[in-house]
Amino acid sequence: MIKNKIQELAANIFNDVVGYRQHIHANPELSFKEFETSLFIKDKLKKWGIEYTDCANTGVVGLIKGNQPSDKVIALRADMDALPIHEANDKPYRSKNHGVMHACGHDVHTSSLLGTAHILNQMKDEFGGTIKLIFQPAEELLPGGASIMIKEGVLENPKPNYIVGQHVMPMIDAGKVGFRSGIYMASTDELYVTVTGKGGHGAQPHQNIDPVLIASHIIVALQQIVSRNADPRLPSVLSFGKVIANGATNIIPNEVKIEGTFRTLDENWRDEAHKRMKKMAEGMAESMGGSCDFDIHRGYPFLINEEKLTANARAFAEDFLGKENVVDLDIWMAAEDFSFYSQVTDACFYRLGTGNAAKETQYSVHTPRFDIDEDALKISTGLMAYIALKQLGN
Repeated sequence: MIKNKIQELAANIFNDVVGYRQHIHANPELSFKEFETSLFIKDKLKKWGIEYTDCANTGVVGLIKGNQPSDKVIALRADMDALPIHEANDKPYRSKNHGVMHACGHDVHTSSLLGTAHILNQMKDEFGGTIKLIFQPAEELLPGGASIMIKEGVLENPKPNYIVGQHVMPMIDAGKVGFRSGIYMASTDELYVTVTGKGGHGAQPHQNIDPVLIASHIIVALQQIVSRNADPRLPSVLSFGKVIANGATNIIPNEVKIEGTFRTLDENWRDEAHKRMKKMAEGMAESMGGSCDFDIHRGYPFLINEEKLTANARAFAEDFLGKENVVDLDIWMAAEDFSFYSQVTDACFYRLGTGNAAKETQYSVHTPRFDIDEDALKISTGLMAYIALKQLGN
């Protein structure tokens, strides 16, 4: 059986995959700068005789063609970049690059896809169809490596019928995975706001136009975009995480800088919210004697898991791992540039459990203490290989 063969190969390569993960974790690289990671991937693919091409500068695209007749194509995607975070873990494989850390599990995604590639490459005589391996740069930084790879033709020649990706989740125990059909993750936009007034002495407010006061009103007022303009059945998030008013106790500055994020699950409402936020902020600043530059950097769209593909993948996971090890996922308002793929072709993005309180791997992604229970790597490689071959009809 294919399942037994994959499980055997996954067990044989487990220690190697752990080594890949620890090497990549110790040598993290920021978005669009994944040069050494890219070379590491290509070295492994070359060693195994897997053909590959470059894409989006540091991206790598491999191809494995089964020897049985079939024209179906499935793409498997992993992201490679790290985050500008100083690691707080004291492990032998902790980051060697000060201030840079694999705090979102992309080291896991990349090492797992390498393991999956190794498994599938040894099974070419047993399946039909083509496996496209997408090692993608820059998931963490707009405009997102996925959008660039798509523009450069990663979903062409050959064109995938499906694309599958997996992502770590410390809230799920290692050994389990999670699925959700339909809309799963939010769109994301970055907001950069500059409120300009007329600075001066804090004891003479009547001679100034206070941008701090204007900015404060804008921040509070914009929340009604979510509370009173959005359909209450539609999740929306508006958060401001950075406010700079560089004055002093007795100095009113000339301007205030504000930065935030807007996220939702509907593209029409997203566009409407952009217009409402901009109009409200600019009008409020003008009414108070100042001005406002409201700049929206449009980010990733919402992520949608195609229902039939996701139902299939879930069933394959239950077969491979046991039904008790497959859980339901809720909507998550975080964003992922895998969403670009999901807007173009049938996609499934599922979660790989990596949590284990006893091993202190329950800390959230994007934090200095994030780490994984490496037992998750016992299933990450084989499961993706099994989903790919079963979806191709083998």
